[in-house]
Amino acid sequence: MSAGRGQAGGGPPQNCQKVFIQRDYSEGTVVKFHTRFPTELESRLDRQLFEYTINQLNNYFAEAERASCSTYCESCLYCLTGYLISICTESHYEKCLRKVAKFVSEQNDRVYKPRGLLLTDPTTRGLRLIEISVLDRPAS
Repeated sequence: MSAGRGQAGGGPPQNCQKVFIQRDYSEGTVVKFHTRFPTELESRLDRQLFEYTINQLNNYFAEAERASCSTYCESCLYCLTGYLISICTESHYEKCLRKVAKFVSEQNDRVYKPRGLLLTDPTTRGLRLIEISVLDRPAS
């Protein structure tokens, strides 16, 4: 379901340099990424733009994992219907993942692609990392 999410044309080319932003496990296993600015991007991207992107992604994932009365009721409804309700509706988590995909696509169009970079949706990497491809630098 998440294949190709956030990338037009199937994703970045395989033969370019990649910069990886790792998960931050300092607060447990919640989905959160490090905001440490990678040195490989210094000449290409402003630190504030990078931090905005990462912080916004972290906020979307925090929203997806936030427990509330409605998410509790949603979970109960899923269990009571044997998950058949998923045919008709989208879960809170799926809605948040759709927001992530839209945000990644918008950031690529506005910020990353004009600078020769491509941000990959973290859901396509199993939420393990964020991949930023430097499109005009060959892989080393």
